[in-house]
Amino acid sequence: MPKKVIVAMSGGVDSSVAAALLKKQGFQVSGVFMRFWLARRSLGEGGFERWNRCCSIEAEQRAREVARVIGIPFYVFNFEKEFKKRIVDRFLAEHKAGATPNPCVICNKEIKFGLLLEKSLALGAQYVATGHYVRRQGKKTLRGSDPEKDQSYFLWRLSQQQLSHVFFPVGGYKKPLVRALAKKFKLPTAETPESQEICFVPDTVNEFLKRYFKPKKGPIVEQVHYGVNKIVGQHQGLVFYTIGQRKGIMLPQGPYWVKDKDFKKNILIVTKNAKDLLRKELFFGNANWLSGKPPKFPLKVTAKIRYRAKLTPAIVYENHKVIFEQPQRAVTPGQSAVFYRGQELLGGGVISRG
Repeated sequence: MPKKVIVAMSGGVDSSVAAALLKKQGFQVSGVFMRFWLARRSLGEGGFERWNRCCSIEAEQRAREVARVIGIPFYVFNFEKEFKKRIVDRFLAEHKAGATPNPCVICNKEIKFGLLLEKSLALGAQYVATGHYVRRQGKKTLRGSDPEKDQSYFLWRLSQQQLSHVFFPVGGYKKPLVRALAKKFKLPTAETPESQEICFVPDTVNEFLKRYFKPKKGPIVEQVHYGVNKIVGQHQGLVFYTIGQRKGIMLPQGPYWVKDKDFKKNILIVTKNAKDLLRKELFFGNANWLSGKPPKFPLKVTAKIRYRAKLTPAIVYENHKVIFEQPQRAVTPGQSAVFYRGQELLGGGVISRG
């Protein structure tokens, strides 16, 4: 009897090819489209449209058509309430607390490999599959074969129990081959554009945040040198800025970069010297190790502090301190510090301070 696999189909090319590959390999495949919470975008004159990059009506229609072409059952799971509570509300709360969170990391843990996996197993499936560019080798989780598309960074919070029920069918392919396979399988998503932004944010993060937070203005201060500061402008609310930001500070004397945020005094600290953003160490919390237990410390790793950052040699200590071989730019509280040994994803944590 073929093993049952439920594929999370987003209406994009990667998950479409993942479903087609599994069907070709003889699995009993079903497709599932997850409806998340939808933001509202103004249409002017009091009108609004419900809009979302990753679970729009158009995306659902594409996923349904792919399932028809492949010849597999197709279902829609409504996770709107859970997504709003676990992802969107948490995203807003962390911004309010001064952090810059990565909601995709939480979504993978709580929704895609949380709720979806739980529901799939309850329905009799043995596995769920996604279009992530990640590989599995025994109990090890490895970076995707395409270094430009590798998405292992977003999976550091997962457990062995979750990963033991997951397939990543396109993880061993490079993106051009995935698109070629989509054309070979005659899938309607072969030319679907890449999705790069936070799925529930209709426009920009700041525009989204402005719907929930009122401006709380305060001084922008430049640290001229140690112990000497000068006020150079007025910010619109610390929640609207992130460490390392250059655009949107709106100071004519610039360019300036955001160096720090003092929430107690409501002060935005900026610098004209980009080197002031460099840090050779950081501390992290909420550690998770994919093996299920902490490694032996000190631990030599390669690490990255944001998705598009380069892997950098570092040492992780038992007190959750990381020292990098080379200084890192804009170490940002709320973002993920993720650790590797070679191609293997070891785990990670949430940056608390630089």
